[in-house]
Amino acid sequence: MTAALILSFGVIFVAELGDKSQLMAMTYALRYRWWVILLAITVATTAVHAVSVFFGHFLGLSIPTALLTILAGLAMLVFGLWTLRGDRLDDEESSRATRVGASVFFAVMSAFFLAELGDKTMLATITLATDNDWLGVWIGSTLGMVAADALAIGVGVLLGRHLPERIIAIGAAVLFFAFAAWLITDGLIGASVPVIAGTLSAVVIIIGVGIVLIRRESRLRSDDSARALVR
Repeated sequence: MTAALILSFGVIFVAELGDKSQLMAMTYALRYRWWVILLAITVATTAVHAVSVFFGHFLGLSIPTALLTILAGLAMLVFGLWTLRGDRLDDEESSRATRVGASVFFAVMSAFFLAELGDKTMLATITLATDNDWLGVWIGSTLGMVAADALAIGVGVLLGRHLPERIIAIGAAVLFFAFAAWLITDGLIGASVPVIAGTLSAVVIIIGVGIVLIRRESRLRSDDSARALVR
């Protein structure tokens, strides 16, 4: 088990360096609390690698992931629009702030879970599990990915301390949109016409709704600023 753990840790840590998941972790850390992001990544990674080990060790199968990749891309698109929209919290709204924190955790966890399905780190974990102790592979691969993403989160936190909030928001949104294009394009390669049409329709709808919400939020902020000046 120890040998499998060390091997899996090293392989997944190296495979994760420069991967889109590590870049995603850094992007999230620019906008949200680092410990929420790290916890969400840990939960998602544990679940994904459990699935990987199950298929690799017990079934010896891989799973179709094109649709899940597309869903992950759509989730990234939503996050990009959400980042541009921004959040407005009054000092008295502590309960609302708690709900926002919970929504970030589940959104990040879901996004990482979907993004990792079919990723090279999952495929590497499946491969390792076919010939090594499954528990060691599960623990080692999970720790390896969390460690690599923790480095990215640290970079994101350091950058966030030295950049203006609006610049961070725009930069994070651009990265989210890039991830969305990357994942959706990857998922659509070789897809059928109905899947392509459905995906493009979903993209148009998400963007349309996002623009409406962003404009509405902008008007509300302008109204708040005007009332503050009057006071």
